[in-house]
Amino acid sequence: MATRAKTKPRSSVKSKDDVHVRMQESSANTQIAPGEGGRYVYGIVQAKEAVSFGRSGIGGSGEMVYTVNYQDIAAVVSNTAVYIFDPTRENALAHEHVIETVMKNYTIIPMSFGTVFRTDDDIREVLKSIYSSLKDVLHQMAGKLEFGLKVNWDRDQVIEDIKRDDEEIRQFHQEIIRKHLQSTYLARMQLGRMIDKALAERSIAYVREIYEALRGVCVASRDNQPIGDKMIMNAAFLVEREREAEFDSAVNKIGRKHGQRLKFKYTGPWPPYNFVNIRLKLERVAAG
Repeated sequence: MATRAKTKPRSSVKSKDDVHVRMQESSANTQIAPGEGGRYVYGIVQAKEAVSFGRSGIGGSGEMVYTVNYQDIAAVVSNTAVYIFDPTRENALAHEHVIETVMKNYTIIPMSFGTVFRTDDDIREVLKSIYSSLKDVLHQMAGKLEFGLKVNWDRDQVIEDIKRDDEEIRQFHQEIIRKHLQSTYLARMQLGRMIDKALAERSIAYVREIYEALRGVCVASRDNQPIGDKMIMNAAFLVEREREAEFDSAVNKIGRKHGQRLKFKYTGPWPPYNFVNIRLKLERVAAG
């Protein structure tokens, strides 16, 4: 059975066919002067009219979350007197809470944690400068959600399976035990290499099977680097909102099939963190 949790997905290496938008702000100060307000940006949505999302802004001050609109797209923001936000648990949860609130009714293209502009006008200038690109991304991501999936295995149990199922390895292992070979060390080294090769092959086979099982219920997938020696798969899946239940069912089905060997944990729904890359290039304003 797969375990579904609500934890933030790690960022991934982007491939060449990711949707990619590069945002450049040429008027951002490196700091906000005392008493001067800034704008913390959570993400970009499609909206013709101004929208408010309640007082849940980052920083613990309960600032109103609202949109800064340009034509029919908008940045979701809240006012802030702080330019640099520490990635504390409280701040991260506040950032994610706003994202989740917006996601209930909008497709949101998420900005990275800690993105701050000086003014609403600065934000509008950036939206204007890359309007067509943002429209294209919003169109491609409309009605889609991201889910993360991590798969760990019981390595010791899998090794026992290999010793039992692989004829060559089983016979070699039995020979070592039965004959008490004088070169036991070298023999065991050779056995270890054989097992490592079989483990790699089995890992590839498991991952291929999981992708095949989920291919029909997702739009796209991204493979991220596994973490630790027990994890064999760390992936992100882009899923149509209306097919969330199908994806959930498919993950649980493959999870039940391999329940004794593999442990599935997936997270979401999230905005398409792994499928859209929005970056801000901040430049110091020239003196004078």
